[in-house]
Amino acid sequence: MGAEQKHKEGAFAVREFRAEDAAAASEILREAREAASWSRQALLEFMPLPGAVALMSERAGRPTGFVLGRLVADEAEVLNLAVREECRRQGEGRALVEELLRRFAESGVSRVFLEVRESNRGAMGFYERMGFRQSGRREDYYREPQEAALVYEQNELSTRLVPKTS
Repeated sequence: MGAEQKHKEGAFAVREFRAEDAAAASEILREAREAASWSRQALLEFMPLPGAVALMSERAGRPTGFVLGRLVADEAEVLNLAVREECRRQGEGRALVEELLRRFAESGVSRVFLEVRESNRGAMGFYERMGFRQSGRREDYYREPQEAALVYEQNELSTRLVPKTS
């Protein structure tokens, strides 16, 4: 799970999420109102859970985005993704999700799920471009504001990903 991965798209790196990143991640979430809101404490409590995978992106040592996922047996879930507003549309979110999916595939995961707020058209398009397809709906899943979640899924994960090159 080791090395930092650098990306030419915007001079950012993807690395393991560390406990000291929790404060920056909760700040990023305050900017990203469309993402699921997690407190600093919730982020810290998530990290040691079995199957938890957390990655951070950074530019010049400054945390700029993160993704959280969890795997159980041969299935996994993308739980949260957020990138600082000024760093969006530069490949960072895609790089975070691709690295998460690569790690899931290495662990034998064949199906990945996620939920998106029904009103979050940008996220729906983003995940659809990454190969996710809507597979369900959960009424009243989100609060503040109350709204349905659309469930997305990606199957046959291992056949879609290119191995990481170092």
